[in-house]
Amino acid sequence: MTGRGPRAHRALKDAIPIAKARGLIQLAMGGPERIYDLSIVSKIPIVFASIMFAPKILASIPELAEYYQTDLARLRVIARDAAVVIELWIRSRHGTWRFFQVTPSALVEVDREGKRLASGQTIGYLAGVAARENGGTNTAPS
Repeated sequence: MTGRGPRAHRALKDAIPIAKARGLIQLAMGGPERIYDLSIVSKIPIVFASIMFAPKILASIPELAEYYQTDLARLRVIARDAAVVIELWIRSRHGTWRFFQVTPSALVEVDREGKRLASGQTIGYLAGVAARENGGTNTAPS
C-alpha cells in the first residue's frame, strides 16, 4: 500500500457502534493529513483507531503488517504511554472484523473490546471468522 487513500466509509459507519460500546467517540476530520479515523475516550486507555477495508481478512499478521505498512507507520507517530493505545481495525467486504493493537514494533491481535487474545485463542477466533464468512457456524472451541 503506497498511501492512505480514501476513507473506508462503510467500514467506518459499521465501526461506530463497536467504538461506542467502549466509550465516547470522536471522529477525526478527513483529509490527507488524517492519521487515525476515530478516538475512543473512556477512563483509561484513550484509543486512537484507524479503520480499514481488508481484502484478505484471514491473512496472517505478518501479511497484514506488510500490506498496511504505510498506515501503521502513520499510526506509530502518535505519542503513547500507558493511557494511550493505538489500534488498527480491519473489516472484510462481508462485515467480518479483526482488531489489532499497534505497538512500536508489532501488531497484537485483540478482541472488539481491546483485550488481547490469549495464546491459542487466535485459531478458534479465525475459524469462527471463516465460518461466518462462508455462511456456516463456528465449530472451533472458544
